[in-house]
Amino acid sequence: FLCRWPSLLKYYSHTDGVSWLEEYKARHNAGLEAQRIVASFSKRFFSEHVPCDGFSDIETLGCPSHFFEDELMCILNMEGRKGLTWKYYAKKILYFLRQQNILKNLKEYLQRPTDRQSFLEGAVLIDQYCNPLSDICLKSVQAQVDDITDKVRKVLRTKNPRHPSLASKAGEVLIPEVELQRQVLDAMNCVLYEQLKYKGNELDYYNSLNSYIHQVLIRRTGIPISLSVLYLTIARQLGVKLEPVNFPSHFLLRWCQGKEGSTDIFDYTYIDAFGKGKQLTVKECEYLIGHHVTEEFYGVVTSKEVLQRMVGNLLNLGKRESTDQSYQLLRDSLDLYLAMYPDNVQHLMLQARLYFHLGIWPEKVLDILQHIQALDPSQHGAVGYLVQHTLEHIERRKEEVGPEVKHRSDEKHKEVCFSIGLIMKHKRYGYNCVIYGWDPACMMGHEWIRNMNVHSLPHGPHQPFYNVLVEDGSCRYAAQENLEYNSEPREIPHPDIGRYFSEFTGIHYLANTELEIRYPEDLELTRATVQKIYSSGKE
Repeated sequence: FLCRWPSLLKYYSHTDGVSWLEEYKARHNAGLEAQRIVASFSKRFFSEHVPCDGFSDIETLGCPSHFFEDELMCILNMEGRKGLTWKYYAKKILYFLRQQNILKNLKEYLQRPTDRQSFLEGAVLIDQYCNPLSDICLKSVQAQVDDITDKVRKVLRTKNPRHPSLASKAGEVLIPEVELQRQVLDAMNCVLYEQLKYKGNELDYYNSLNSYIHQVLIRRTGIPISLSVLYLTIARQLGVKLEPVNFPSHFLLRWCQGKEGSTDIFDYTYIDAFGKGKQLTVKECEYLIGHHVTEEFYGVVTSKEVLQRMVGNLLNLGKRESTDQSYQLLRDSLDLYLAMYPDNVQHLMLQARLYFHLGIWPEKVLDILQHIQALDPSQHGAVGYLVQHTLEHIERRKEEVGPEVKHRSDEKHKEVCFSIGLIMKHKRYGYNCVIYGWDPACMMGHEWIRNMNVHSLPHGPHQPFYNVLVEDGSCRYAAQENLEYNSEPREIPHPDIGRYFSEFTGIHYLANTELEIRYPEDLELTRATVQKIYSSGKE
């Protein structure tokens, strides 16, 4: 068991008394079940996004979930360029499984008393949910923070060898003297900003990596709120109580200089973790953002409100662009926001509009709209519009017949020169891509044709057009006259490559079963084309 699946050893606190034959059988059967489900996904969901009930088989697994997940990881880690379709769907299933587990952990975290809600743990949960396939755990992040804390203690020891923060149980008891607290903060600034070179990411402020705590630790840069969580955590471990302040446009921390619990905003010094730990007065805080704010914005906020702002930042980043990556970020951040505030009508409506725009999960859209209507009947206009168009979408889907099959031998396809799986280069823009579909003429609407200036091409819209996966992660629709064979074919790093192809041969891609059904005569043509174009070069 342990030779075949060594990664599972961590699930056994002791190995005595374990029936290894039974464990072996259970893991083996879980592997077969995982392979069965992964293999079924391509056939079931090739033509559409995996529906919200598409994972129902997984939610009712009759085997230990960690065995099932381990098999998915084995599929993802298969060597070579084969099994691309299996890897594609194994990744989707693993994404779903881990996110479901993280959501459970987040809800449990939010139900705890506020004094047991660590700001660092909350930041890690957000990070994990948005990056479920990355190896992120609280223990590892905490170890890195502890390492920084130890460096701060070394600096403190040179300044004040008898400082209470150097005691073995430092952090469990807050340091009451302001001057001793100041020594801690000075040592923190020395380590974080002078030794380790942490800084606010002014040059690439709107990069989502700035919001993920494990990336902040790796890249040593972030935005005000992520750097504040790190700063606050280290300070508390050294016995200094700092509190989060939801200041507009620029998250801050506050440090009490007067009586503990004071409501006077002038009894506090405000710390800008983004600005190298600079300590600010009330007036300087206003200079920081360029306008006056009322006293309420200097108040302390809860861990839930800190998470709300972190998720809000990610939501805004997801809205900034219209790419597959930004849509995924928008979906993930909406899930997180609604886990914290499940009855927020504004975000429920945004979620319904997003799914409607992407053409996915129409049944779930109807459920969301029904919930909105129950919460706020005044939304009936917007709800009614989306309900009508969602029902139309469901009806159109029911009317869809089997997949359209395109035979190259058809007279109308005689002008199509390229075939599925070929690695191409765009003559004008220079990007590398792979063909995963084609039409004998441009099938887009008049508005798209006008916007893309297709009529300026010598052959205009009356030439074959190709669906291509581009190396930058985008999907495009390119005219035949703009494409040429790639003289140096290489793998295309596109997230959807496995949806259409099962293998990369080193020169071209092999269509998977579902794509081959739709283009039954392309495989042989691709092989013949590759042999004709590249064989002389290989010789």
